[in-house]
Amino acid sequence: MSDDALVIFTPSGKRGRFPLGTPVLQAARSLGVDLDSVCGGRGICSKCQITPGYGEFPKFGIHVDDEALSEWNSVEERYKSKRGMIDGRRLGCQAKVMGDVVIDVPPESQVHKQVIRKSATAREITMDPATRLLFIEVAEPDMHEPTGDFERVQRALAEQWQVDAVVADLAVLRRLQPVLRKGEWKITVALHRGNHDTAHRILDLWPGYHDGGLYGLAIDLGSTTIAAHLCDLRDGHVLASSGVMNPQIRFGEDLMSRVSYAMMNPGGDQEMTAAVRTSINGLVQAIATEAGVDPASIYEVVFVCNPVMHHLLLGIDPVELGQAPFALATSGSLALPAREMELTAVNSAAQVYVLPCIAGHVGADAAAVALAEAPDKSEDMVLIVDVGTNAEILLGNKERVLACSSPTGPAFEGAQISSGQRAAPGAIERVEINVATKEPRFRVIGSDLWSDDPGFAEATANSGITGICGSGIIEAVAEMRLAGILDGSGLIGSAEQVGTDRCRPEGRTNSYLMFDGSATGGPVITVTQGDIRAIQLAKSALYAGARLLMDEMGVDHVDRVVLAGAFGAHISPKHAMILGMIPDAPLDKVASAGNAAGTGARIALCNRAARDAIEATVHEIHKVETAIEPRFQEHFVNASAIPNAVDPFPHLAAIAPLPEVSYNTAGSEGRRRRRG
Repeated sequence: MSDDALVIFTPSGKRGRFPLGTPVLQAARSLGVDLDSVCGGRGICSKCQITPGYGEFPKFGIHVDDEALSEWNSVEERYKSKRGMIDGRRLGCQAKVMGDVVIDVPPESQVHKQVIRKSATAREITMDPATRLLFIEVAEPDMHEPTGDFERVQRALAEQWQVDAVVADLAVLRRLQPVLRKGEWKITVALHRGNHDTAHRILDLWPGYHDGGLYGLAIDLGSTTIAAHLCDLRDGHVLASSGVMNPQIRFGEDLMSRVSYAMMNPGGDQEMTAAVRTSINGLVQAIATEAGVDPASIYEVVFVCNPVMHHLLLGIDPVELGQAPFALATSGSLALPAREMELTAVNSAAQVYVLPCIAGHVGADAAAVALAEAPDKSEDMVLIVDVGTNAEILLGNKERVLACSSPTGPAFEGAQISSGQRAAPGAIERVEINVATKEPRFRVIGSDLWSDDPGFAEATANSGITGICGSGIIEAVAEMRLAGILDGSGLIGSAEQVGTDRCRPEGRTNSYLMFDGSATGGPVITVTQGDIRAIQLAKSALYAGARLLMDEMGVDHVDRVVLAGAFGAHISPKHAMILGMIPDAPLDKVASAGNAAGTGARIALCNRAARDAIEATVHEIHKVETAIEPRFQEHFVNASAIPNAVDPFPHLAAIAPLPEVSYNTAGSEGRRRRRG
């Protein structure tokens, strides 16, 4: 033991004694230290860089001499001269232990690199992907030992990487022999093992040492849009993000209309499946081009989606989801080859993982939100709302988590709105209305200027002012309520009642003029009574779902609210509360998590253990079915008022007192009162 040296690794704190001459990489592996190496210690990949510490270390009770590691060698010199290396760094596979030593493993040399997620609940994603690159040296064939090339590859993986049970498809076996001989019996393999696989699978192979790209896609397949994140499977970085409209919109804007299409049209489900798969292949090509990546380097795809999209993606008829008891064909996670789903834009051997669904109308997207936001680990009562055409809602804490879905419809995304449009340059996205003059001002996507700022016309000359998107219509309706243009029941007052000629008669109701571009050939953008009703229906469904979960949980308030989804990221918490979209809460406790479902998909892409975790979590989440709960209708009716006919909003009243006005369609008979 006296001849052995004490080796202490930081930041892990792992330590052990090793014979003099032991390579640092070998010592790290023996202790289970997080030190990367793709080439297996051959001085090729340089991923095992370490920083030795010298001098006194009172914390550890040792002194480290300058000769604690073997001398700098020619392999290290060659690497540093060609590719560069920070002074003081050594290669763990080349440096040998010659005395007691403290060794720091920098973040970039750790296998499980940490990627910080920028969101309201910033967390770290531990890198442990299902697919990785491994370099091996394979024994040459020997007439006295009649084994096949693949069997010797299996042996090499077992001996050099402790990888047992390896299989390969016929396409890989066809290429194996020429690749082995071209690489002079040294090859790199792309090895995949899913969280339920009993064996590793070789997806691809290259002669010699290959340090090329290894990429994966995290895809959030929504009913309106398809969002994709292209990630580097070696470090988790997002190389590009992109999205397209879901082409299934032409079959119906909401989920039930698509289920109806499948019911009414023989082969309609196959038609919708083909449309979305074609669109995904196009999106893959586009995002790979944007990132400068060969699509053939994409070896993994993770999908999250609601149950109807889940079935249509997989080619399963969703008809059973259109009627009670809303049975899924399968609710568990799925792992299958990409080619079975006709995803031709990725590598032909790419693998797909689909997160599990929670219940009939609470899908894998809600599971992904739960993975990203972890309500089951929350100390306080948190309400998480993934706002979209079909809203998924989670409520709970570490004691219990409930879930439901609510059919909000497409109004929040600008559909079914008279001047509505998708979020694009030129769309009104922010609105303010002067309480005294009733005059509006607004901002459009593509410009940071308000409409009454100098230079606004010039700044928006290229895009124009084209319509109003989802976040814009929410702010417009809320501001109209604040300014007394709209009463608590949702009626727009007449010009005489409100005191502005921007309120114009439109049939038996009134509308509010937001922008008149007719003088220059532009659009006339108004908020009509029909628009108000569409928003009321959407927000009532959202609030009723949340309130139903609160009833089930036995609480009358929540500690905080998280708005998830790409649309949720653009909602003003204040305006959402004025509308009564969400329960009353302190505004500083209402936050956006961005596209939480997409983040959950990224976590599952980058970490196999996360897949096990969410599969276990979904079994603990209790589903509340809004379609059969009588209280849902009661809450829905009460929520049609702005903000609510019954439930109090004390936090809102403290910061944005609403005028007490009441209008009717008889014109001047409307009443108008204001608090205070």
